[in-house]
Amino acid sequence: MSGSKTDTPGSEMPLHEEALQPTTIGSYTVAIARALDASGVDSKRIFNATGIALSLSTDPLTRLPAATMTRLYRACVEVTNNPYFGLIVAKHIHLTHLHALGYSLAASGSLMDFCRRLERYFRLVSQVAKANVSQTDTHVLMRFEHLVDLCGETEDAFFAFLIRVMRLLYKQEFKPVRVEMRHPMPHEGAAPYEALFRAPVLFNQAASLLVFDKADLQQVLSGSCPELAQVNDNIVISYLARLDKSDVITGVTQKIIEYLPNGDCTRDKVASALCMSPTKLQLKLSQRGTHFQQLLDDTRKELACSYLSQASRPVTEITFLLGFSDTSNFTRAFKRWTGLSPTDFRAQS
Repeated sequence: MSGSKTDTPGSEMPLHEEALQPTTIGSYTVAIARALDASGVDSKRIFNATGIALSLSTDPLTRLPAATMTRLYRACVEVTNNPYFGLIVAKHIHLTHLHALGYSLAASGSLMDFCRRLERYFRLVSQVAKANVSQTDTHVLMRFEHLVDLCGETEDAFFAFLIRVMRLLYKQEFKPVRVEMRHPMPHEGAAPYEALFRAPVLFNQAASLLVFDKADLQQVLSGSCPELAQVNDNIVISYLARLDKSDVITGVTQKIIEYLPNGDCTRDKVASALCMSPTKLQLKLSQRGTHFQQLLDDTRKELACSYLSQASRPVTEITFLLGFSDTSNFTRAFKRWTGLSPTDFRAQS
């Protein structure tokens, strides 16, 4: 998510190298095409000229390499003569373009929940940056560490999209405390950014950063639906397992979720499902700084918190969904994870 407001001329990347680049969800092109059309430009002509298929697919496994996005944006800025074209694209990105993750984000309990979910599953949106959420006493910081160089229009479009969605889910008056952009400020100035974000905007920063008032992010959202969020989170995890076939943590997590309700979620069974020996699985996980029991505990804890926020689910049902033999075992484990009993946690939620 960054780079210049156009990259260095003559730095085109061979197509076979583009294919090896980190990718972004392909449905993003739908918004770009609509932004071109809204600007009075024939989107089909631009897509054909840049050698990019204008696909209306919302399948999250349809991906575009980072360099392809840069090439497309470069053509869009040139043909529209608009250095703020990325901000225009944001108006045409919808949560549905993010498939299951979009529905999950929309069902979040709070904007903090929204940010945490985006941090956890950002790889489905794009592999070009790593999302990280941190807190101070009064602020929440959502930082995107760039893993490759990209055009600034991608950064503009994504940040503008996030703020638009947060306003839709919370309230139209919502605004960040500060916005930091990786790319340089356009020669024409920062006015369109400040008008959109209603906050100070800094350019040429080390990373992309949104700073929020913590009190805003802790408010319960009117569209909160933990059941819908949980169902779609599981779908996202399954997509990530297919997208990151070499990512052993995602693969193990998916299998844990699948096997927990059967009460037979063991390291040997998960290893067999991933076509490797238990010893090899243990080695691969240790190379990633974790182990099977840690992933099992982390997954159970996350699912337990989600299930307990769903008032219609009795604790007995949650116990068996998480693979525990009885509620006393679940209660002991949950107290170890959170310091609270399931009942007390549900009351606080």
